[in-house]
Amino acid sequence: MAVVLEGGCRVTGIRDGEPTINGTLSVWPQIGRANKASAISLRTMEFAPGLSPGFRNQECDEIAYVLQGAATILIDGWPYPVQPETGVYLRPGAILTLDNPGPESFVLISSQCPEPVATCDPLPPLTSPRSLEKPSQLPPIVRLADRDAVPTADRWYRVLVDEEVGSTQVTQFVGSIPPGRAPDHFHNYEEVLFILRGVGRMWAGKTHTPIAPGSCIYLPKGQVHCVENTGDSELRLLGVFYPAGSPSVRYEA
Repeated sequence: MAVVLEGGCRVTGIRDGEPTINGTLSVWPQIGRANKASAISLRTMEFAPGLSPGFRNQECDEIAYVLQGAATILIDGWPYPVQPETGVYLRPGAILTLDNPGPESFVLISSQCPEPVATCDPLPPLTSPRSLEKPSQLPPIVRLADRDAVPTADRWYRVLVDEEVGSTQVTQFVGSIPPGRAPDHFHNYEEVLFILRGVGRMWAGKTHTPIAPGSCIYLPKGQVHCVENTGDSELRLLGVFYPAGSPSVRYEA
């Protein structure tokens, strides 16, 4: 069940609500315009074994993170084998098809920025490139292990998707938070967070709620907040914010 904190900060679970199902794909939309986000979204995309339909990205940047499973993501027909802890960039207009060999489901945590007003109907699977000429841009797949950690005091973050990969609109990163609570702060962008490991408490102003792996969090632009790690080991989170920038930029309240 969703918890709404001060300022419209929203915390839900990874599969809260009823999914939309198309072929092998089930989608749980946790954050978006429907619950007062201005432009950013966050959704759980779970692919059952098999070949999915094709899904055309709208006129927005879509950034995804592989949470579970190993599969082949086909972007405009070009195949990219992926596994957990991988960032994926879908440029505007790109068509995504996913081939999941199973036996387990394959899970993406996806954000669209700005979130489309309308969704497109599924397309036939696109399993071969529409052109023999390979795209000139850098591969849209980034492994967390291949990115350098940037230290910030007693924390670190690793940027996965940014303008280097092709997205000038959105930044995706993974951050590590040690036990304890940092000072309250705010950002000049809209942000979503997904808790990957650890337990803690999400603070928005003077309000708070527990968080754990699978928690989906929405932070409006300018909202004073803090992620507190109440455990005795690392709390790790996935973050996506719009418009793009550096995860290290914050303003203390």
